[in-house]
Formats: sequence, C-alpha cells, structure tokens
Amino acid sequence: MGAKREQPAVAESLADYSAIQLLNGFRAGSFSPIDAMKAVLARIEAREPIVRALWGFDPETATRKAEESAKRWRQGKLKGRLDGVPLTLKENIPTKGLPLPLGCAATELVPAVEDGPPAARLAEAGAILISKTTMPDLGMLSSGLSSFHALTTNPWNPAWNPGGSSAGAGAAAAAGYGPLHMGSDIGGSLRLPASWNAIVTLKPSAGRVPIDPPYFGRVAGPMTRTAADAALMMSVVSKPDARDYMSLPPSRIRWNALSGFDPKGLRIGYLPSAGCGLPVDPATALAIRKAAELFERAGARVERMDPFFSAEMLHDLDLFWRVRAWADYLTMKPERRKLVLPFIREWLEGGSEVTGTEMMRCVNRQLEVKKITQAATRPFDFVLSPVSPVPTYPAEWPMPSNDVTRAMDHIAFTVPYNMSDQPAASVNAGFGPDGKAIGLQIAGPRFSDLAVLRAVAWFEEARPREAVPDWSVPGKGLWKGASPNAKPGR
Repeated sequence: MGAKREQPAVAESLADYSAIQLLNGFRAGSFSPIDAMKAVLARIEAREPIVRALWGFDPETATRKAEESAKRWRQGKLKGRLDGVPLTLKENIPTKGLPLPLGCAATELVPAVEDGPPAARLAEAGAILISKTTMPDLGMLSSGLSSFHALTTNPWNPAWNPGGSSAGAGAAAAAGYGPLHMGSDIGGSLRLPASWNAIVTLKPSAGRVPIDPPYFGRVAGPMTRTAADAALMMSVVSKPDARDYMSLPPSRIRWNALSGFDPKGLRIGYLPSAGCGLPVDPATALAIRKAAELFERAGARVERMDPFFSAEMLHDLDLFWRVRAWADYLTMKPERRKLVLPFIREWLEGGSEVTGTEMMRCVNRQLEVKKITQAATRPFDFVLSPVSPVPTYPAEWPMPSNDVTRAMDHIAFTVPYNMSDQPAASVNAGFGPDGKAIGLQIAGPRFSDLAVLRAVAWFEEARPREAVPDWSVPGKGLWKGASPNAKPGR
C-alpha cells in the first residue's frame, strides 16, 4: 500500500504557500493574487539583500499584473490554470525586452525580441513574472558566483553555496520568493541547486519541455518546494512550441495524477557510487541508503548497481564543453574577454588547442554515454542515487572541488541522464550533521516523467520527519544585518 498522503500544512506567510494552495485560496476567496504578491514582495525585501537571487526585478509590473489577475478571479474570467501565481525564470530563458547576460559581464546586453517557449507558456497560463534569476558565467559553474551578478547565496546559510547553474532559481525557491521557479540543466544545473537548497526539481526527458535554442542534453524544468507544484508547472510548459526542433511530439499526460503510487513489486536500482569524480560524503551515502531501504520496506525489489560511468567519459564531456565555450569566447570582442570570470577563462582555455580528432572523440563520447546509461538502467523502473557526492560548500567557490582541473568531478551522478535523455528528479532525503541538505536523485526510463514525479511525491510523504525541510528555518536570524535600503536584484 502506498504511503498515506496528508494535507500540506498552512504556512505562516502567503509567500510560503504552494501554487496549489494559492490557487485554492484564490478560488475560495480567502485571499487574492494581490495579497499573495504583497507577501512575496515583502519576503524579497527582507531577504534579497543577502540572498541576491534576482535580476531584472520588476515589482511595479508584478503588482499591476496581480491587480489584473484579482479582477479576473472576481469576474470568473481566468487567463489560465496559473492565474495570479508568482513566478521567476532563470535569466537565460528569454523574456521580451530584457537582455540575457548569461551571468557574464562580457555578454553584450541585447534585449530579447520575444519570450522563449517556457516563458510564453507560463505567461499564457496567467503566472506573474516577478523577476529573472541569476546564473554563473555562461552557465558553466555549479555556483552562485558570477562576473555579472552579485554573489548569490544559499538561504539556509549565506556562507553556503546555492549551487548552479540555476543558482538564483534554487535560492529563490528556498527563500520563499513565491512557489514557481524555472531553471535549466545541461549536466546537473537543475538538480544540484535543488539538492543543496532542499527543494524539488525535475530534469525532464529531453524535448519534453520545448526550449529555444535546443541543444544536446539541454532541458528546462521546474524548481519548486513540492512535487505537486512541479507537476503543475509541467502541465503548462510541456505544451508544444515549433521553435524547439528537437522537442517531443505532444502527449496527453495527466500531470496531476500523483497519488496512488505504490513501490510494491517495482524493480529499483540503487547506485551508491558513480564510478568516478569526487568520493561520496559519508552523510550523503547514509541518507541515500536509508532512502533505498524505505522503498524496499514498501515492497520494492531494490538491487545495488555497479557504476556504469567512467573518468574517461567525464573527461571527454568536460573537454567538449571547454571547446564549445572557447568558440563562444572567441566571438566576444577582445576588450570584453577580460571581463569573463577568471576561473571560467582558465577552464575554457583548456579547449583552445583541441584537435578535430579529439573533438570528434568527445562528440562520439556523448553517444556512448547515452547508450551505456540507457543500457545500465533499462532493467529498472527507477534508479536511486545521490544528486551530488558532496554537500554544499563555501559560497565564494566556483565548484565543489575549487579546482579548475577537476571542475566537473561533482556531476558524475547527474550528467549521464542529460546525455541519455532520461528524466531525473531531486528531492530532499535528509540533512547532514552540519545542517546541509542532501538530495536524492530518482531517475526513470525515457519519457517516464510523470512516473518519476509520482515516485518523488510518494517519497515526500514516506521519508522520515527529519528529512522534511522546515521552511521556517531559511532566513531565520540571518537577515538582521541586511541594509533596509539595499535594492533587490541588479
């Protein structure tokens, strides 16, 4: 029998309500989109001087749109299923009229001419964009460190790193800047910040969420506090858009059908070691093992898996990205190149002298990883593993290793699923002795996005109480030194 589902607790502030709770309140007339927006803006005013997750923050427009939404609710003429719900978007998701800095001071700031697919779908559904969220240089750091944005910190403790590259999105979700946040992922950029901020995310199957421009392994996905809110976002952003020429055909998926999941009889792989990269932290290993045991006690057949990824594979994926970044770097004006973050400059220079033969090996390596990941996971309904081998780290560091020669040593659990096109989620599995969050990765076969979210929703209710994030903790006592005159965002 599946775990008993309970009604979500009522939060102290509307800023901490889930999207589903907000919509239920709007429908009942208990409060309005104006009330929700005021609560979120008050939360941002209190916490943003330290968290620094936002860019392009526009409270005036957000307030006006909340007033328009409140009028639609009164008249019963809703724009869509998310009408009035506050939203942030990662700054590399285009929104008309706002530039895409890509977290890099060297980028020419040219306003986008139209909304990208995720932004367009969410706007059509009535969600209210409050702000874009920060990312590190060119999206190639697992950090809130950027040459363009102020340093983004982790709301659980500003000395900690929020992860990246969806740094601001993960931090905004944890800080309570409303319930809905959209990020992107090419090697772990949704799941890593989700893990280190104790939130929920889904890296969808490749092509499930149209994105422009599409790219090998690149996806956009929800970053929320609950699986139900992630599913709600997926019901909107998974709609078709012809601009993504790599997207999947439209599918009829009942995204709200999360209840009733039962692990009994399922065959689940348990992958405690990635086979390469950083060693797994003991507290992380313990939390993931306990999560696997929870599925096993519920009747699943859990089998320990041998690693299928290797250091050679990780090296070639890293080298491919270095060459790609080097090519982008060369398109920049010489006087602007020096504005790129020094760590990123040193990293991408590693791709400056790669031969055509080496580059072809790296391209073929992507296909090899796709093949071996699908083959290794095919016998299982789901695979459980850590998201990251290590917990979060100092806020000022660009990567967990803080070493450019080992820049990607922390993504060995996440990147295979980008190459294999499979869905993979992160949900909080516990906290280490230092209070740092530990993310459980739940991956499934290609196109099993809903099944993965159903497993996440089950785990949310079945996990031990000590693994459930207490959202009253982030920000408590940490914001007293913030200047009341500081301006959110940049």
